[in-house]
Amino acid sequence: MVDLRSDTATRPSAQMRATMAAAEVGDEQRFEDPQVNALCERVAELLGQDAAVFLPSGTMCNAIAFRLHLDRPGSEAILHRTSHPILYEGGQPAAYSAGMVRPLDSPDGTFTGDDVRAAVHDPTNRYAPRSRLVSVEQTANEPGGRLWPLERVDGVLAAAVEHGLRTHLDGARLFNAVVATGTPAERWASGFDSAWIDFSKGLGAPMGACLAGPVGFIEEAWRLKQMTGGALRQAGIVAAAALFALERNVDRLADDHARARTLADGLAQLPGIDIAPAEVETNIVRFGVADPVTWCAELAEHGVLMAPLNATQVRAVTHLDVDDDGIDAALVAAARIAG
Repeated sequence: MVDLRSDTATRPSAQMRATMAAAEVGDEQRFEDPQVNALCERVAELLGQDAAVFLPSGTMCNAIAFRLHLDRPGSEAILHRTSHPILYEGGQPAAYSAGMVRPLDSPDGTFTGDDVRAAVHDPTNRYAPRSRLVSVEQTANEPGGRLWPLERVDGVLAAAVEHGLRTHLDGARLFNAVVATGTPAERWASGFDSAWIDFSKGLGAPMGACLAGPVGFIEEAWRLKQMTGGALRQAGIVAAAALFALERNVDRLADDHARARTLADGLAQLPGIDIAPAEVETNIVRFGVADPVTWCAELAEHGVLMAPLNATQVRAVTHLDVDDDGIDAALVAAARIAG
């Protein structure tokens, strides 16, 4: 099967597995695991932050960061309406942080500093939630891996400073933005109060993410990690995979981007498919068909997996387990059912 449902479908390579098997480990709770310690130091350096903590998932990174930034019940986070905390985290801003969300809208998953200024509540208005946090998702997953322009991020950060808001970078696919734009991760992340990166998507590790920020923030994040069952003990086995991914699998994201564009260009030639190839900026391809569920089911019968995104659209995500032959096979299968 050619699995294009998500870049979370990646599996550890033989080299990564060997690295994991040979990893020296210790109790991460006592800071005795050399792989975890090295990973946290590496991520903090990459993101231009003071410290970092290794967590099981990116969702836990968001949950802990929101809990710390939304520091009292009823506080509000400003973020795009298609962002991961709103759509894919089980309502964690409300359930875990007792927070409100202020969804902003745009077709490409981004917003501007002026959008933030317009959304901020007057802090003297006791009828409104306290505006407390702005969260940016780079790349924007739901709209199709769209890139936030650097100047737009800078504008949002400037607006946040003007209004005393905290800032958080959801960097689940940050390195896709790094590779696509040539802008270093530190430049994207260092201006935020917290930021995180994921290892289990395009980087190919089996699990894990690192949340970074100031030392005091990370100390409190450790407390919430313990509270929510995130203690991993001899986590060096998976931290070694993450270190391997950072060393070996970042630059090759360019291959995923090129294959996504090849896929989009090929799909655009088929009848019954509505797609704008120019909007494919990284590794996520979105396109419209009449019946996504039926279309994906028929595609699967030809050995290719894609995911219905909603009532009108399908999503395909390129990753390191799908090579050029896999993209060719996907286009052949799509052509068989498109007519």
